[in-house]
Amino acid sequence: MIPDGSLAGRTILMSGGSRGIGLAIALRAARDGANIALLAKTDTPHPVLEGTIHTAAEAIREAGGEALAIVGDVRDDDAITRAVLETVGAFGGIDAVVNNASVIDLSGSEALPAKKYDLMQDVNVRGTFMLSRAAIPALRDSANPHILSLSPPLHTTPRWLGAHPGYSLAKFGMTMATLGLAAELADAGIAANALWPKTLIATAAVKNVIGGDAMMARSRTPEIYADAAHAVLTQPSRSLTGQTLLVEDVLAEIGGDDLARYAAVPGTPEADLIPDIFL
Repeated sequence: MIPDGSLAGRTILMSGGSRGIGLAIALRAARDGANIALLAKTDTPHPVLEGTIHTAAEAIREAGGEALAIVGDVRDDDAITRAVLETVGAFGGIDAVVNNASVIDLSGSEALPAKKYDLMQDVNVRGTFMLSRAAIPALRDSANPHILSLSPPLHTTPRWLGAHPGYSLAKFGMTMATLGLAAELADAGIAANALWPKTLIATAAVKNVIGGDAMMARSRTPEIYADAAHAVLTQPSRSLTGQTLLVEDVLAEIGGDDLARYAAVPGTPEADLIPDIFL
């Protein structure tokens, strides 16, 4: 995998992106001079989590990109339509869709509330499909169109299906939607790929849902995901599609295999990092 260049002047429509991995991907693209449209709900500060769609947009501009903050819910079809229209209106088109928005609940089946199951399906699976679908007409006009979903390879092992079936179904559903779009849109030259890390990434979800500060210390920084996403989105779309890619493998292939710099706590040995829950 050889990088095709930069994202300068290209337009990315992302679900979520107010913080964490999505924001890191947006900031990496912004450093190239990309245009980033964010469709997210975080209009006002969260009592616990840092960042809003507006602070994210400001950070994108400070990093060198252009930003469009679109307050809306990826579960809302009208919001999706508005996001596509506003992005095309502001920047003249869409070159990439990044399906970043995701809900996590690792409860077992009996403990998982039905509303939370529905929420994960609606945001993770339906949101991925509907946002990608809505952007297809604009993507057809791009010289290098990409759909990138932050979702795991289809390792449907009893270990992880049994640990949290509801969440696993939702994340695997994101990947299946993406691979289906890749097959359907191959003749149009629209790439669709999934990207996932081998180890946990230091995000609010890891801290608040999976294991607190101890897990955060043994995770990688979101920048590793951002650099891998940049590498994928700069590839010619016709040469890279229908893949479930691993973050670390992508970086190794482009010669960026010095992964130690992405440790959340500098100097953390590779063996002490926590493997991702799907691998």
